[in-house]
Amino acid sequence: MKTIFIYYSYSGNGDVVADFLKEKDIDIRKVESNYKLSNILFFQMMKGGFDAARKKKPKLINYDNNIEEYDHIIIGTPIWNSRLAPVCNSILDKTDLSNKKITFILYSGSGEAKNAYKRLKASYQNSNIIILKQPKKYKEELEKLKEL
Repeated sequence: MKTIFIYYSYSGNGDVVADFLKEKDIDIRKVESNYKLSNILFFQMMKGGFDAARKKKPKLINYDNNIEEYDHIIIGTPIWNSRLAPVCNSILDKTDLSNKKITFILYSGSGEAKNAYKRLKASYQNSNIIILKQPKKYKEELEKLKEL
């Protein structure tokens, strides 16, 4: 089974996950966007959380949504305001996941992401969802990915 990790990383948590998955011979595709946040944490949280709640879909830069050769698609995203980061909304909007095995890796500051989990399960019933608490800071969280 050929697998790809498609992800967005704002603070580096997704990059840590990508480095781990690369060791497992999983192809990596980091997504870039024109989405910008303030340098001030308070304003980052306000705008990011508000845009996540509105399900904003920012423009992706040079995004290759061709996943025909892959059987298993792993999508990685930060959780903001109990929701997927806006860039991940764009990924899901631009990528046809029909007839694919889907896994979501959510990197959350609290490590909880219960509401995001429920929302994803409602839309992607057969998906696998793994929640990591700040894998950049807590490397032991990566152990949850051993089964992939």
